[in-house]
Amino acid sequence: MTIIKDTAKKTTDAVYPLSIGATVEGKVVARDRSSLYIDLGILGTGIIYGREFYAVKEVVKNLEVGDKVFAKIVEVENEEGYRELSLRDATKEISWTRLRELKESGQIVSVRVTGVNKGGLLTTLDGIQAFLPVSQLAAEHYPRVADADKQKILKELQKFIGKTLEVKVLDLLAEENKLILSEKAKSEEKTKEVLKNYSRGDIIEGQITGIADFGAFIKFPVSENKELTEDGIEGLIHISELDWQLVENPTEVVKVGEVVKAQIININNNQVFLSLKSLKKNPWEEVEKEFKKGDVIKGKVTKFSTFGAFVEIKPKIRGLCHISEFESKEKMEEMMKVGETYEFSVLLIEPREHRMSLKLVTK
Repeated sequence: MTIIKDTAKKTTDAVYPLSIGATVEGKVVARDRSSLYIDLGILGTGIIYGREFYAVKEVVKNLEVGDKVFAKIVEVENEEGYRELSLRDATKEISWTRLRELKESGQIVSVRVTGVNKGGLLTTLDGIQAFLPVSQLAAEHYPRVADADKQKILKELQKFIGKTLEVKVLDLLAEENKLILSEKAKSEEKTKEVLKNYSRGDIIEGQITGIADFGAFIKFPVSENKELTEDGIEGLIHISELDWQLVENPTEVVKVGEVVKAQIININNNQVFLSLKSLKKNPWEEVEKEFKKGDVIKGKVTKFSTFGAFVEIKPKIRGLCHISEFESKEKMEEMMKVGETYEFSVLLIEPREHRMSLKLVTK
């Protein structure tokens, strides 16, 4: 049960239907050891007593004169002329009103995780079932699953069962019994202020905090002495920004706990995107000077794919021998072996696109 404080909107003078089960709003005007009196305006005075009082005594003890509450009529008029009311029957109405106030105010509340599904965490707030999507978890709680396997994500989320998290109400719809929470929202305003001190092109030094199949997370400090702090900003280095060469697994380039320098390439919606390769010399800048169309060069086959063979011409420079140069994928794998070096003819060089097309030289 949740108390609706006097800051709530004023009740209109509209007359509620005086029938058993109708929900009414009123203000606490008096109390004694076993009764609570509610001013219902033009509807008269309501009373909560007897079984109804003791059923919600834990809630009642926190109510003060002037507090507003919702209640349901259980007796239109008793022998003493009071409207007999029940608080316990109005629990959901009270809770949804309180939750709307929480959403409007942006207040941070604590919830205990009671369950999980593949999409996020399950909990309750003011007795209402609530959902905290994975996308709304704080960066430090986001499941870092390398291959984005749903079962592995679920396993990571199960670690939160029983734990308490601080959240904000993100969205609610009482009619559909829908309540969505956000953990990351609590720090968004602070993050927004901090990011005003950074812009595209800035170089930061941070620590790799996690690795996923799509890239690496890096946390960088916001303190003047540039020490890593708990309230540091966490950004993402996409796999395509880790190195100039094709990266199949981010662990080839970085390790969790490693401290690296990176360049901010974009800041959008409180998210920071960074690059490691922008601070490294672009090896493709020299490719056009060193090779030209028609040259026969040596290269080592590093990988087969459905659209051809990747060939390493020099460190961090890979060309593609397209599948169309062969009768079939089987024929390509018959003519070449991964790890072996062969001669190739250069068909096309596009340094800006980091692309080189090759053809196997056969004898």
